[in-house]
Amino acid sequence: MEKLDCYRNYIEQLLTERAAKVWDRRIQAQTIFAPIHDHYQLVYVGWREAERIYGVVLHLDIVDGKIWIQQDGTEVGIANQLVELGVPKSDIVLGFNPPMMREYTELAVG
Repeated sequence: MEKLDCYRNYIEQLLTERAAKVWDRRIQAQTIFAPIHDHYQLVYVGWREAERIYGVVLHLDIVDGKIWIQQDGTEVGIANQLVELGVPKSDIVLGFNPPMMREYTELAVG
């Protein structure tokens, strides 16, 4: 249980930090944390002139003790940040990659 609490804290910390770095005041960065179900998202919402801005930038789930990255629209890559915080690569799954491609990464396949 201690490991999962640590993973939850890391995810919330990274998403909160990313939300604070929004470059445009017209865009609102919303963090959505559902730790009971282990779902975490960072969503951008707003308007730029007449253009609607809405999108999930980051979406992570914890499934069977592993962090599944379902969406990563960042340049740095949240998987790299999680590894820097001490999460073993064997506990990180790139869920946005097709299952057959995951075996070619250094991370978990599922």
